[in-house]
Amino acid sequence: MSIYLLMVIILFSLAVSGLVVGVTNDAVNFLNSARGAKAAKNWIIMTIASLGVLIGTTFSSGMMEVARKGIFHPQEFYFYEIMIIYLAVMFTNVILLDVYNTLALPTSTTVSIVFSLLGAALAVSLVKIGRLPLESISDLTKYINSDKALAIMVGILLSVIIAFAVGTIVQFITRMIFTFKYEKGLKRYGAIWGGLCISIITYFILVKGANGSSFMTAEAKAWIRAHTWLILGFSFLGWTIIIQILRWLFKINISRMIILIGTFSLAFAFAGNDLVNFIGVPLEGFKAFQAFSAVPGADPHTFSMNFMSGAVK
Repeated sequence: MSIYLLMVIILFSLAVSGLVVGVTNDAVNFLNSARGAKAAKNWIIMTIASLGVLIGTTFSSGMMEVARKGIFHPQEFYFYEIMIIYLAVMFTNVILLDVYNTLALPTSTTVSIVFSLLGAALAVSLVKIGRLPLESISDLTKYINSDKALAIMVGILLSVIIAFAVGTIVQFITRMIFTFKYEKGLKRYGAIWGGLCISIITYFILVKGANGSSFMTAEAKAWIRAHTWLILGFSFLGWTIIIQILRWLFKINISRMIILIGTFSLAFAFAGNDLVNFIGVPLEGFKAFQAFSAVPGADPHTFSMNFMSGAVK
């Protein structure tokens, strides 16, 4: 058995372990609200979350770019170096997440995978530079995608600030409308509020998620981007009418409905973003192995990873 085939098997074994420790860490993020509010029975909540994860996986190709070329320039590395990077990343990721779970400490799987990729690529790059007499530490930017890596790190930090600020504002507005005279406020504005909430969720699922979709054509994505406001307008109007009709006919609890749809969208986002953190690296390692195996007699120490600089398909 080839040592590199064994490395691929280890990568996928670590992916399974990563999914176990990662979902243990992240599942609370999209199940906490629904279970805490007792919006539905546990099996209903789990079914909705499972559907969100299942559908969300088809919108994950955008995040696959991070594992492939978001942190480093793969065309500057040879096959054996890429496999070393990916193996180091998966070992680090699984151990780190397992330690945090054991200590009951929350952590971000995205931060974990990004900095694992950066650290592994940096270490291999330094070794590579040390072996080349004509290169120095200043050539590090040749190997590390510093612009994209910095943008990802800034994005992670900004997401925390934005989530805190937006969450505070939305909570304040919701409290002002519905805390006092709850039933009266819900009767007057419940359908409108529900339509607005679900329209925003629709925007993030359909409009923003379309960019990372693996099955949508370029024309369909372009149409969605060009008609964003039209989609939002019809979504708001349609959901407001549907919620009001359901309230008249079945006396549904609008808050529970919003929570369950929100649970679906969070699970959807988890699959499109965080799930890639566990399977993206093994999949890219497998693709690298396939490309290497397709060339008879190829030398792993000279086989270039140029194909990885292309878009994920």
